[in-house]
Amino acid sequence: MKTEKILGEERRNLLLDILSKADKPITGGELASTTNVSRQVIVQDVSLLKAKNYPIMATSQGYVFLNNQHDQNKLVERIIACKHAPEQTKEELSILVDHGVFVKDVIVEHQVYGELTASIMVGNRNDVNEFIKKINRYNASYLSQLTGGLHLHTLQADSLDKIDLACKALDEEGFLVKE
Repeated sequence: MKTEKILGEERRNLLLDILSKADKPITGGELASTTNVSRQVIVQDVSLLKAKNYPIMATSQGYVFLNNQHDQNKLVERIIACKHAPEQTKEELSILVDHGVFVKDVIVEHQVYGELTASIMVGNRNDVNEFIKKINRYNASYLSQLTGGLHLHTLQADSLDKIDLACKALDEEGFLVKE
């Protein structure tokens, strides 16, 4: 039995409902399958929803409705500076998530484009592994390669102690850049 294609506004409302209730990222392919449309239609729908100021973000693991990712009132946030070779990215991210820290993004200061920010959204070893697999699958470059390995991360955790311990571990490995 073939499911009928869900059209236009009804489909976008369904996407909002699915994403707002999800506790993990949902890929464009999964959303396309659910609504019986192509992934490209989902990409267009998400762009339209974002233009209407719905807090949807595309991450390496799929789409997320930002209000569901974390209770922002209970989290502390810190931006840190790191520097390392591309092949050390998995180790860096693993250290952070192993200390209970969520890595929200990576930021580089490019000499031509200015500040470039990319969503990472990893909070555990599985997320890190999937992120690295995707980088490898698409033969993508890390943003930090544009700046000789220097980059920033926005970190989130439920306590400053977790971020402090994670930073100490990064420092011990030589990844943390201090003032």
